[in-house]
Amino acid sequence: MRRAASRPGIHRVACVYRLDGRAILTAILMASERSMILVVGNTKGGVGKTTLAINLAIARALSGRDVLLVDGDEQGTAISFTELRTEQLGAAGYTAVALHGAALRTQTRQLAPKYSDVVIDVGGRDTGSLRAALTVADTLLIPVQPRSFDLWAIDNIAALVKEAREINERLRAIIILNAADAQGSDNDAAAESLGEADGLEYLPLPVGRRKAFPNAAALGRSVLEQSPRDQKAVQELAALTKAVFV
Repeated sequence: MRRAASRPGIHRVACVYRLDGRAILTAILMASERSMILVVGNTKGGVGKTTLAINLAIARALSGRDVLLVDGDEQGTAISFTELRTEQLGAAGYTAVALHGAALRTQTRQLAPKYSDVVIDVGGRDTGSLRAALTVADTLLIPVQPRSFDLWAIDNIAALVKEAREINERLRAIIILNAADAQGSDNDAAAESLGEADGLEYLPLPVGRRKAFPNAAALGRSVLEQSPRDQKAVQELAALTKAVFV
C-alpha cells in the first residue's frame, strides 16, 4: 500500500469539538493514517456523492493529510467547488484535478504515490470514468437515498463492482444511506434492502438530510468549517470518515 512522504508546511492539529456536553475527536483525527484511494460513486445520479466526496477530502486535509481530489464527473462540480473555495479562503487545502475515461486510471496510478489520500468523485451513471476508477480504488463508497428508485439501482452498481473485482480483487464496496429522513420507516426499510445487496457491505452510519451540507458548500466549506457548526452533521461526517478510512 502506498504511503506518501510528509510535505513541508503540513502539520497535524488536534481538532476537538464540544458536542452535547462531551468531547468528540472528529474523524479527521480518528481515522487511519494508511494511504487510500477512495471512490465516491454510484450509477444513480442525485444521491449526494459530490457533497460527500468534498467533505471527506477536506476532513482528511484538515488533519494534515496531503489529499488529491479527482473530479471524474463530466459535470465538474467538485472542480467548481474547489475554485469557489480557493476564492473564499485563498487556498483549497488540497489538490484538485479533472480526469475522465482511461486517463483517470492511468493518471491516478501515477499521482497516487505523491499523496496521502486520493478521493475520486465519479459516476451518476455507468461511465468509462466510473469503471476506470473501480480498477484503481481501495474502497468504493456508494451513497444511496432511502427512495425506491435509488434502491432499484443497486443491482447495477453491484454488477460493476463484481466485474471490477476480476481486475481489482482488493476492492472494498460499502453502501451508506445519504440524505436520510429524520423520522419515519423509510430508513429502516432501505437499510434492510441494502443489507441484502450481493457483494456490497452495508454501513449502518446514515448521513441525514441536513441544510448544513449545501449551506457550507455554498461558502466553499465543509460542515467541519461552518460557523455555527451543525453538531449532528459534524458527528455523522466524523463517524463516516473513521469507518471509511481504515
